[in-house]
Amino acid sequence: MKSLINLAFAVALIAPVLSHAASPVTRAQVRAELIDLEDAGYNPVDDNHYPQNLKRAETIVARQNGANTAYGSDTAGASQSGAVVRSNEK
Repeated sequence: MKSLINLAFAVALIAPVLSHAASPVTRAQVRAELIDLEDAGYNPVDDNHYPQNLKRAETIVARQNGANTAYGSDTAGASQSGAVVRSNEK
């Protein structure tokens, strides 16, 4: 029973610290993001196509903002593979 009380006490102490771990977002930031999504074609009232419309609008906004949404390494890398090139070959 004592260990259960200690666990509850530890959770009560740690919970506020963890809840502040995420960066706070202001109401103005949320409103600006919603306006950007609506400008990209998202309609928050349309529940019939909810996930698809939101993802499409987020993709459009990300492209407009120049965000890199791709996975993997940079496609314009500096290394090459293939034939060996020698500079002093006659």
